[in-house]
Amino acid sequence: MHHAWFISFEGIDGAGKSTHIEGLAQWFKSRGHVVALTREPGGTPLAEKFRALALHESMDPLTEALLMFAARREHLINVIEPALARGEVVLCDRFTDATFAYQGGGRGFDWEVLKTLEKMVQQVPASSLRQPDLTIWFDLPPSVAAERLSAARVPDKFESQPQSFFQSVREGYAKRMLEAPSRFAQIPADQSRDAVWSDVLKAVETAYAK
Repeated sequence: MHHAWFISFEGIDGAGKSTHIEGLAQWFKSRGHVVALTREPGGTPLAEKFRALALHESMDPLTEALLMFAARREHLINVIEPALARGEVVLCDRFTDATFAYQGGGRGFDWEVLKTLEKMVQQVPASSLRQPDLTIWFDLPPSVAAERLSAARVPDKFESQPQSFFQSVREGYAKRMLEAPSRFAQIPADQSRDAVWSDVLKAVETAYAK
């Protein structure tokens, strides 16, 4: 398994992404891989500034979508593509599917406009349209996520949205998966941590065997 690989982790807050992305990073490292662990929005000093604006400032839906894709372009060119060129395993906490889920599903922003932005931003020399090799979607009912997050931290502007918003986000992820089923591994995130971890490893091993 010693070759470049790009895996994204998706899901609403409270789904357990952070726990398992760290675990998978250690799993790859224990097998001799160099791992680039990163996140979106963010991943570079400039993109982290965009992240702070996106998570805490009120703005027009188009402005919000443009900000997400601007951060993504910065991240892609300066972090993801160089890491893949070096043969590393890139593990990213959210990528473009999150924009379709949150801005397209949650905000109700035009899906086709998002696809146009995706094509503009993710065309890179090494790929006609850079996408993860595998996307692990931690699918969690919004009511369960709300219980998990209730005492976790002060919510940002997305986390403070009502459950109906997150249901729309969940539907956005489902729509995105229907458009690229071979790339997605949908994992029920309301299982025990060990069961979820087992599913994560199974998804990684299955994807690599294809």
